[in-house]
Amino acid sequence: MGVGKTTVGRLLAKKLYRDFIDIDAEIERTQGMSIPTLFEQYGEPYFRQLEKDHVLRESAGKMKVISLGGGAFTQEDIRSYCLKHCLVIFLDIRFDSWQDRIHMLAGNRPILKGKSTEELQELYTARQEAYALNHSQMHTDSLTAEEVALYLKESLITAYELEK
Repeated sequence: MGVGKTTVGRLLAKKLYRDFIDIDAEIERTQGMSIPTLFEQYGEPYFRQLEKDHVLRESAGKMKVISLGGGAFTQEDIRSYCLKHCLVIFLDIRFDSWQDRIHMLAGNRPILKGKSTEELQELYTARQEAYALNHSQMHTDSLTAEEVALYLKESLITAYELEK
């Protein structure tokens, strides 16, 4: 959450000539309301089911770059499916860097509302355990979104060439 998945994903998809799907944006579009409104009106379990449905449907297709919401990968069904059928890239950020961004995130992230620094640290740490299960990890603290996208593009091209 807040690492720049959407920005990097959009840039990477453009560089690779692929479609880009932001799962949170798709949920908002299909439901006709914002994520905070969904949480408020229907609760987190309802949202997580929508999230799971969208991720499994979108990731079943090929040749896409998909950005998952910060909590999506903590769901076992999503994580297992993606690890088996997709290339999972974890954009990592240190807690102190992430904490510096929280003021930009809190309004649109219901899971952050009213959390103390200690509770934020717990959320960050708990999610790191799920995120540690991936195919590739990139630390993004000191990089721009453009630098991350370019590095990922070059890495993917190199890996593809090596497999030939």
